[in-house]
Amino acid sequence: MKTFKKLKEFYLPYKKYLLISIFFMILVIATTLVYPIILQVIIDDVIISGKYDLIPMLVVLYMIIMLVKGVSTFIQQYTGDLFGIKSVYKLRNSLYEKLQYLPFRFYDNAKTGDLMSRLTADVEGFRFFLSFGIAEFVRFILFVGISVVVMLTYSIPLTLVTIIALPFLIVVVNKFDKKVHPAFREVRRSFGRLNTKVQENISGINTVKSLSREDFEIEQFNDFNFDFRNRNLYNAGLWAKYFPLMEFIGNLSVILLLSYGGYLVIYGDLKPGELVAFYSLVGYIIQPIMFLGFIINMFSQAKASGERLLEILEEPIEITENETSVKEKRIIGDVEFQNVTLTYPNDENAALKNITFHAKAGSTIGLIGSTGSGKTSITQLLTRFYEPVKGRVLIDGIDVKDYSIKTLRSQIGFVMQETFLFSSTIKANISYGRPDATMEEIIDAAKRAQAHDFIMELPDGYDTILGERGLGLSGGQKQRIAIARAICLNPSILILDDATSAVDMETEFAIQKAMEEVMANRTTFIIAHRISSLKHADQIFVLENGEIVEQGVHEELIQKQGIYRRIYDIQYKDREAILKS
Repeated sequence: MKTFKKLKEFYLPYKKYLLISIFFMILVIATTLVYPIILQVIIDDVIISGKYDLIPMLVVLYMIIMLVKGVSTFIQQYTGDLFGIKSVYKLRNSLYEKLQYLPFRFYDNAKTGDLMSRLTADVEGFRFFLSFGIAEFVRFILFVGISVVVMLTYSIPLTLVTIIALPFLIVVVNKFDKKVHPAFREVRRSFGRLNTKVQENISGINTVKSLSREDFEIEQFNDFNFDFRNRNLYNAGLWAKYFPLMEFIGNLSVILLLSYGGYLVIYGDLKPGELVAFYSLVGYIIQPIMFLGFIINMFSQAKASGERLLEILEEPIEITENETSVKEKRIIGDVEFQNVTLTYPNDENAALKNITFHAKAGSTIGLIGSTGSGKTSITQLLTRFYEPVKGRVLIDGIDVKDYSIKTLRSQIGFVMQETFLFSSTIKANISYGRPDATMEEIIDAAKRAQAHDFIMELPDGYDTILGERGLGLSGGQKQRIAIARAICLNPSILILDDATSAVDMETEFAIQKAMEEVMANRTTFIIAHRISSLKHADQIFVLENGEIVEQGVHEELIQKQGIYRRIYDIQYKDREAILKS
């Protein structure tokens, strides 16, 4: 029950629905247990003793009981479902909210398909037990307990003989639980892996088709599906093994009942009607015990699902803020790194090593270097996507840790290398960071990003709804909308992470000219592989293996004959040769 105790904050507030459900369940059980008594009266008093005048009364009584049972069953089931649905509504919201605030370190290792599986299949597995499993467990206890009490009033010896086999049934059920729970946990994990594979394949279908890897993908999916199938078959095998055994022990109780009960009737120690009633009551005991396997099944699934949900809920949020965090401050944009070292999870090598520099407010900083040299890492520390293991990052003389996260990130415009657009209108995508932006501001941002013209050519202009991840637009068009989104934010610090990599040289030049006005009085970090994108920067940092190996302005770095000059020669020698010819 440890898992359920940890999740109690989600279902305890709605316990009144569970209590109402249990109350009406007791009425259902009470009316059900009246049936054997009525049956006994019909056999012993009406049929054998000939008291036919009791029939009208018994008919009316039976109709009343049916009515009470029907109404009680409806309320019991409805409030039980209400208990589960309301509980997981809060749980699902909490999970989604937690995912929004988990750090990038968590997502570095998380699989999208697995997370989707947790928020859907695992949440539903937990809900099903809350709505149905708890009530059925209570039903089991009450049915068995009350039935045994009623049976004792008929015949204590016959009751003892009948239930003598039940402890063995409980032992078998307990063994079943110990094996089925780990098995269900593995099924959930296997389903998460299968879901992840489907998600990755659909997201990367262009790559799959362009490289003709359909057969490979089918084979890989078949492997994951085969694993999922085998784990389900193992569960089915457990059920097939234990359920007949439980059924055999239950039927053994019936055999003992009929044997000894028949003996008592023959010798006059028990009436025929009482034996029939007794047989019905034994059914009310055996059936719930047999159904206990299903309850354990539900419980095991819910427990396995709860454990996977807790992995998310208990994941620490490393990027936090305190009550004294700086809020409602307009950032000027003075940036300083002081001996900053950054290490990513599961990577022994430092991504950044003792980085120190000062970028004055309004200046433009260029970052260039080979892939993995640490360019993007510098900008991700500004927004606190990651925390340095050593050193400090200051903005306007204040450690970024002392800013409110919302205050900090709402004033840093970030255009990432991998453009992401939402399945919404172009207008909504551009104003995503500033929902209150006016249409004039949205259009102005689009014009500066050289996106206005192609947007107006679309069927619905700014109201055009984009496909998933911007499907329907070219890479350059998506990138320009992302730039417009950053401009619309009106940030104090602008970060362009290879922001023009997907556009042609002509469009890049047009964007750069437009961005000159946008970058004025803003601290701008430009990450680029093309020297043409950053040669006008006030400072250029050349990174290699997480360290700044060269720094200066374009002309200075050209004269140093170092890495920057080598990159310049590679990019420009062919162009110069063409011009000379």
